[in-house]
Amino acid sequence: MKIIAVIPARYASTRFPAKLMQDLGGKTVIRRTYEAAISTHLFDDVFVVTDSDLIYKEIVSNGGKAIMSIKAHESGSDRIAEAVENMDVDVVINVQGDEPFINKNPLEKLIQVFRNDVEKKVDLGSLMFEITDKEEIKNPNNVKVITDQQGFALYFSRSVIPFPREENVGVRYMKHIGIYAFRKEALMDFYRLPMLSLEASEKLEQLRYLEYGKRIKMVETSHGSIGIDTPEDLEKARKLL
Repeated sequence: MKIIAVIPARYASTRFPAKLMQDLGGKTVIRRTYEAAISTHLFDDVFVVTDSDLIYKEIVSNGGKAIMSIKAHESGSDRIAEAVENMDVDVVINVQGDEPFINKNPLEKLIQVFRNDVEKKVDLGSLMFEITDKEEIKNPNNVKVITDQQGFALYFSRSVIPFPREENVGVRYMKHIGIYAFRKEALMDFYRLPMLSLEASEKLEQLRYLEYGKRIKMVETSHGSIGIDTPEDLEKARKLL
């Protein structure tokens, strides 16, 4: 089974323009993310795929592998799909470009999902962890996920799901971490199928997979991601580093 990591890297960002090219301890954010993915030793190859000449040159000039997007893309999945369309790979891991502190353990768990899936019932794998703070649960920037008894995603939402009409029934609230592992076939199906109403409404690309009947296996982790979405996040990352 050939497994690669692809890091989609847009230069523009609504909340923090050019965040991937910001300095983080002497290296750019995107370079640190790329090197962190390499250092896990989990992947047969690692690529950055980008719409930016600056990001492309940053990776290539430092000995890395980068691919320039040909088309404009609505989502990270579309950008990755274009990049891997003609590659001979089985599983593609989407690593977020603004998360330079990659934790190896949850990625290993994601990969193991596919190694164990001999009947190929899993189209995608992704990560989640429990949140208990009421404000975090209500925050629409925190995407929540609910699953069936086998751990397959039933729905993702920015709203509170499930709604706590009855609070004392043992419901756990799970936050989705946007790291995906795709079977290549599922990724290419996503690329070719149009966006439907649920994805358009919530602005969550994972809903397209569910709307077309793909099965997303969720893996629980205790490791929350550390992303850089704002200048304040970058300062925190510098202190952490």
